[in-house]
Amino acid sequence: MNLKVRLALMNFLEFAVWGAYLTSMGTYLVNIGLASQIGWFYAVQGIVSIFMPAIMGIVADRWVPAQRLLGLCHLAAAVFMFAAAYYGFSAGENTQFGTLFFLYSLSVAFFMPTIALANSVAFSALTKAGMDTVKDFPPIRIFGTIGFICTMWIVDLMGFQANQNQFVTSGLLSIVLFLYTFTLPPCEVNRGKQDTSIADALGLRAFALFKKRTMAIFFIFSMFLGVCLQITNGFANPFITSFGAIEEYKHTFGVEHANILISLSQISETCCILLIPFFMKKFGIKNVMLIAMLAWVFRFGLFGTGNPGSGVWMFIISMIVYGVAFDFFNISGALFVDKTTSEDIRSSAQGLFMLMTNGLGASIGTLTAQAIVNHYTVDGVTQWQTCWFIFAGYALVIAVLFALVFRPRKEDVMV
Repeated sequence: MNLKVRLALMNFLEFAVWGAYLTSMGTYLVNIGLASQIGWFYAVQGIVSIFMPAIMGIVADRWVPAQRLLGLCHLAAAVFMFAAAYYGFSAGENTQFGTLFFLYSLSVAFFMPTIALANSVAFSALTKAGMDTVKDFPPIRIFGTIGFICTMWIVDLMGFQANQNQFVTSGLLSIVLFLYTFTLPPCEVNRGKQDTSIADALGLRAFALFKKRTMAIFFIFSMFLGVCLQITNGFANPFITSFGAIEEYKHTFGVEHANILISLSQISETCCILLIPFFMKKFGIKNVMLIAMLAWVFRFGLFGTGNPGSGVWMFIISMIVYGVAFDFFNISGALFVDKTTSEDIRSSAQGLFMLMTNGLGASIGTLTAQAIVNHYTVDGVTQWQTCWFIFAGYALVIAVLFALVFRPRKEDVMV
């Protein structure tokens, strides 16, 4: 089989595992009486992302080939995901937060490092084959998003959005990927090389960049905007399906197929990746990141004003805007880090960027969002419009402050 096809299938399965539950889990938690704990299930992804990818990356560098470790992590993730599903099935509405969260967290702790490991396998294989990773990897990576979308649709159409079978789906796909890793090209380990530390892998050495005003401001705002990253993953599905309690919207497409509606966000994300080079060249890094921040304002604001009936077009626009909000920030931010840091600290700086956004920022964001949702929920009814407007207001404040404070200079291009 062609190498690119093999790597594309690996990426498809990698993100299909995640797509099985990431956008629908909130509705399942609402269904079993854990609506007030949704934030913790999403925050733990950020918490484990602070250290688990770094630890597994060092293991792959020194002792276990990346493709083998990728499979072992998926096997472990599957075991704990099946355990979470079994417990959820057995306990039903009597499901206890502590037990389900513990099993789910163990699964996530092994899954999150696989995203970086899958990238390592792809980069290693492409390099050995003499291919250009910058040119050849993006088309391969797109199949990951396609896999994510496919399982979103499967979970939706199979009626798994409100039950534990979404976990079963994820576990089964992890097992398939575990078996598939035995067919992947082998990666080398550097048993004699011991110069990579956990501090380096976590990006801690890059904290020296905080001595420069521009970089300090950039990383601080990265964390502030990272707050927005997981809010809609956790709460969009429960929000849209909550309209089912209103007779006017009970049988609308959005209420019955929230995951399919939300999948427009991932489709938009795929398309927006292609726009980044043009926007970066035309408007520059600051304006591109500012566009991303304003896109989050519209993402949340349109949720607050729309509905699954006559206002569904607002939901659709919100989904389309998500591609700009997510890609323009994450990818342009990574490019900024790449262009403004010296080679000896570049990898560490990328680790710091991920720690500030998907680690600290996303964890703080989901827990804060949960506190807001809980505050505006009375007798099981949530004032969703108020919540979405608060989120939109936060993103707007961050955008305005960023526009006023962040002033990258030419002399900061290389550190």
